[in-house]
Amino acid sequence: MSRLVIFDELRPEQPVTSLSDAESIGRELAAIGVKFERWESPVAIGLEDAPEVILTAYRPYLDGLMGTVGAGSADVIKLTPDNPNALALREKFLAEHIHTEDEIRFFVHGGGHFVLHLNGRVYDAFCEAGDLIAVPANTKHWFDAGEKPFFTALRVFTDTSGWVPHYTGDAISQRFPVT
Repeated sequence: MSRLVIFDELRPEQPVTSLSDAESIGRELAAIGVKFERWESPVAIGLEDAPEVILTAYRPYLDGLMGTVGAGSADVIKLTPDNPNALALREKFLAEHIHTEDEIRFFVHGGGHFVLHLNGRVYDAFCEAGDLIAVPANTKHWFDAGEKPFFTALRVFTDTSGWVPHYTGDAISQRFPVT
């Protein structure tokens, strides 16, 4: 189940609030400029489906979304525990960073934590299959799918070079392990 847990950035041991219904999560994240939606889609995608199949199946949704945000490309990222690079990829996503464009993800399978750091708060948004999250450019954040990552997600880009992180050097992600 999707959920949002909010912390004071100085108190990782004590959540300020916790929400689990999509509407409340969407309202709370909208207040900080983050888009969160639950897509009720009739699209059925198998775990083994190729990225091209997934992109084709979601094309009507992607076209609408990409037109709204001015994006130019989309791709599919899959990460499973048996991937030989799973731990290295986790580390790459886990350090706090920003992007110069919005980071837009739609979860097809599995899930993970988008953890946002702004205004003295840490927002741990656990997203799962059916969730769309759009993190505005220059928002400090990190992503963690856990020690045994399992997710398939659509990624939407305006910059054709794809996922480009700019690391902040802050070790805050080490103080806020996902729950």
